[in-house]
Amino acid sequence: MSKLRMGMIGVGGIAQSRHIPTFIKLSDTVSLEAVSDINASTAETVAKEFDIPRVFSDYRDMFEHVDAVTICTPNKFHSEITIAALQAGVHVFCEKPMAMTPEECQAMIDASKKSGKVLAIAYHYRFMKDSRAAKRFIDANEIGEPIVARARAIRRRKVPGWGVFTNKELQGGGSLIDYGCHFLDLSLWLLGSPKPVEVTGTAYNKLSRIPGEVNQWGDFDRENFEVDDHVTAYIKFDNGASMLFETSWSANVKGDEESLSISGETGGIDLFPLHINQMKHGMLLNSEADWIPGEEDPSLPQAANFINSCLGLEELIVKPEEAMTVSVIVDAIYKSSETRQSITLN
Repeated sequence: MSKLRMGMIGVGGIAQSRHIPTFIKLSDTVSLEAVSDINASTAETVAKEFDIPRVFSDYRDMFEHVDAVTICTPNKFHSEITIAALQAGVHVFCEKPMAMTPEECQAMIDASKKSGKVLAIAYHYRFMKDSRAAKRFIDANEIGEPIVARARAIRRRKVPGWGVFTNKELQGGGSLIDYGCHFLDLSLWLLGSPKPVEVTGTAYNKLSRIPGEVNQWGDFDRENFEVDDHVTAYIKFDNGASMLFETSWSANVKGDEESLSISGETGGIDLFPLHINQMKHGMLLNSEADWIPGEEDPSLPQAANFINSCLGLEELIVKPEEAMTVSVIVDAIYKSSETRQSITLN
């Protein structure tokens, strides 16, 4: 079987810590052929460290040397680079969120369909062992029709003090578009990808603007902090289901929390960790898994799914249309917060 030739566009922290090491572990099916970064010295250093043969100052110049690219740039450039790659006949694996706006997402999908090339978005929470097990339970009708989801992606004091995470122009937002989007995607997937019809949300950025406050993830410019650090939302879907959602980089809570709970007609399921809650034989039963098979690192099955999809061996698990729905909800939460009104979606 031929290997997929991979190029990396943007080789900052997420590329160096996650994607490049993951592709190296999957070297039987993929080869790293090229890198490009706006910082030429960083690109050269990364290429040397990971033994990647080609370095390009203009990412467009790598397209003739690769079959696929992984995009790890600031959010502002996701759509532009994705479309350019697809038009050049190159598959795309793009970091989350898909893009800055739903309109940009749609343009990416249109380019993918026209080119016939794969477009995948890096929502890796779907590939966690607990998440995949929960999906199997729900698809097997163990909890009946899902009714209510409760998702919390909470960090107590962890504003990223590196990169451009707090730059609204480059990122489009803060805790919601960077972190909470993972739990929106995971929730939608487990709910069966219902269509959102109404969104009410509020975005805050009070705590991160207070001088002298503790932050566990480095220093940042508090005086000019413009993005959200705490967000709440209520989302209604076309099938009658609803979601209570909360995410934060900074919140006065006891500690960090990642949890997702779904109540169905005949049972419920909780993550993380995985618990099944049911009523059977006149009893209330709670079950948990003693062992769940699969990789501990979700980056490996995520990357393998993209590679195999490009090679025509598998179907994408994170479809671009589903990733776009996440961006539609994110956009609606921000608009609802700005207008202080519920947003109805067509």
